[in-house]
Amino acid sequence: MERAKLQAVNPVLPSRDVRAAVEFYVGRLGFSLQFQDSATEPRYAVLGRDGVELHVQWHDPADWEAVERPMLRFVVSDVQALFEEYKDRGVFHARTAVRETPWRTREFAFFDRDQNGLTFYRDLEPD
Repeated sequence: MERAKLQAVNPVLPSRDVRAAVEFYVGRLGFSLQFQDSATEPRYAVLGRDGVELHVQWHDPADWEAVERPMLRFVVSDVQALFEEYKDRGVFHARTAVRETPWRTREFAFFDRDQNGLTFYRDLEPD
């Protein structure tokens, strides 16, 4: 029997305000809205950019401290170009910078408005 192949992963990010999360990902990070369950008060949305799909799901702010926020790592073709695209969109924190890591990547990272971690990287060429 042939082994099944994994084809994609679609993370579900927690959010206290799905509408604001959609605005952040669409307006600042260049994603497009593919689906939301309500035009006025969405509780679930699907966003896409290139071959990446993210899902955003509402969580009650009263339970927010118990909700774990993930750290996502996006493989990108050109780290510097994406950094330049995002640098004037108000998404970086004070320490956001492109850097080369000891684990042989070139990357930068920041948090979305719900403190989900977003890292954009590319492996460095072998020595």
